[in-house]
Amino acid sequence: MTSLLTFPKGGVHPSERKTATAGLAVETMPVPDELELILGQHIGAPCAPTVAVKDEVREGMVIGEVAKGLGVPLHAPVSGAVTALGQSAHPMRVSVPSLTIKTDHAAPTPQYQALAWEDLDRDQLRQKVHDAGIIGIGGAGFPAHVKLNPPPDNPVDTLILNGAECEPYLTADHRQMLEHSREIVEGARILLKILGINTCHIGIEANKPDAIAAMSAAVVAGAKPGENIAVRPLKVKYPQGSEKQLIQAITGRKVPAFALPSAVGAVVHNVSTTKAIYDAVALGKPLTEKIVTISGQGIKRPANLLVKVGTRVSDIVAYLGGTTPQLAKIVMGGPMMGFAVSTLDIPITKTTSSVLFLAEGEIDSTPHSPCIRCGWCLEACPLGLEPKEVGIYVEAGRPQDTGPFGVFECFECGCCAYVCPAKRPLVQFIRLGKMKAKR
Repeated sequence: MTSLLTFPKGGVHPSERKTATAGLAVETMPVPDELELILGQHIGAPCAPTVAVKDEVREGMVIGEVAKGLGVPLHAPVSGAVTALGQSAHPMRVSVPSLTIKTDHAAPTPQYQALAWEDLDRDQLRQKVHDAGIIGIGGAGFPAHVKLNPPPDNPVDTLILNGAECEPYLTADHRQMLEHSREIVEGARILLKILGINTCHIGIEANKPDAIAAMSAAVVAGAKPGENIAVRPLKVKYPQGSEKQLIQAITGRKVPAFALPSAVGAVVHNVSTTKAIYDAVALGKPLTEKIVTISGQGIKRPANLLVKVGTRVSDIVAYLGGTTPQLAKIVMGGPMMGFAVSTLDIPITKTTSSVLFLAEGEIDSTPHSPCIRCGWCLEACPLGLEPKEVGIYVEAGRPQDTGPFGVFECFECGCCAYVCPAKRPLVQFIRLGKMKAKR
């Protein structure tokens, strides 16, 4: 590989720490006796339950819908009975509405058959994506069908599939590309038809040569005449998988502040989201399960697990043999953008990429000190923002004055906090600033 693509400004290269799980094939976890399904699985409006306590549900049926606003339906991951409509722990919002299903292990599992999706028009395909409850698996959970309907005044000519998976520890997308490369390429073809374009770039970081080879072979085997699908090797640099940075790395186009990718003619989908879209359109299968990387020195057996949405972390821990005495912190999501949690009684959602069980040697618990004005955070920020100023203003009780320093443009990648020699929790300051400045 001679020419590796990347974005021009900022970024960092943290220790990758992927070796514990990169070589582990995806393992299907047995279905727990009970699932706890958060009704707000995605950015936008939460679902309203369409079932009541004691109702019998069957796997794949709709159990929650969004009547107004941005959203997608929620489906039952198992057959069973609804036992509660209550609240669940949440890594960002403390507690959120949820429903609980007691699993009927004797119920038959639905069988999905291949469908002739090529005969459907763009609107029918987009509706299938919505009806299957597909959201962005690799990020905040933006409803996929909305991305696939860009504004008419922003014509799109390029589809980008995000296979960068640049955060340390995470290997779920890597395994998807190795084990389901054919399905991802067919999913790309579905997306191209919905968008009415023929160009797709699949961005994969160069530290995954086996995934680059597998996806390249699948493109050769699966692409049709008139379709321009190509794998683009990327430089190993965080946050290479961020939407705006990925677009700039592959196309050279810079998405303006507060604008969507369609403003520069691009649509970005994660490779795992693309696989889910294939399942929805080509098989008629709703999104009810998720590949999650379980790693860190605090868990006895690391794994890439295929789990039902709504599986509690406590059930995953029990299945993998428990935690180790060295466990110091549990993080849902990656170490750069995830959230520390204080309980195992928290359910997996459609957007959960990983659960990390970190030992003392994997975290830095050094107390932070005042800003020393070194400017490292300015150099590391891929958007050219001023994280140090946001932190200083938030500490001073003036979050309403942080707008000029880019607080609302920040996507919380964590590069600033990672490089800070004073160990300042800059991402947390930024999140606090956003919340308080919006009031």
